[in-house]
Amino acid sequence: MKNIIRIILPVLFVGCLTTSCATTIQAAPTQDVVIAKVHRPKVIVHKNVRYYRSKGKWYIKKGKVYRRVKAPIGARMATLPRGYKIIKIRGVRYYTYNGVYYKRSGKKYIIVTV
Repeated sequence: MKNIIRIILPVLFVGCLTTSCATTIQAAPTQDVVIAKVHRPKVIVHKNVRYYRSKGKWYIKKGKVYRRVKAPIGARMATLPRGYKIIKIRGVRYYTYNGVYYKRSGKKYIIVTV
């Protein structure tokens, strides 16, 4: 009996340590939501306003917090967000991600309305 307990007890202990019931949920803030931190933002200055882009979402910093805003139409940037899709509308190539449309202009991309 002691041998069985010596075998089963460590197995149960290790099993409890490796099992996790936690689930990771990533919540995306909606418009007009204020958050304290933006993960690795890209800074884009458009019409003397600093916009922060993170995971395809756009923010403006007010004090110590970030407020979610719509993408600034006409803003230029060097890179597109990861996961963008290429679409053609009336023969024109656009790049889209999270409902924002980008058009290539030279080596840059411009946010446009479609």
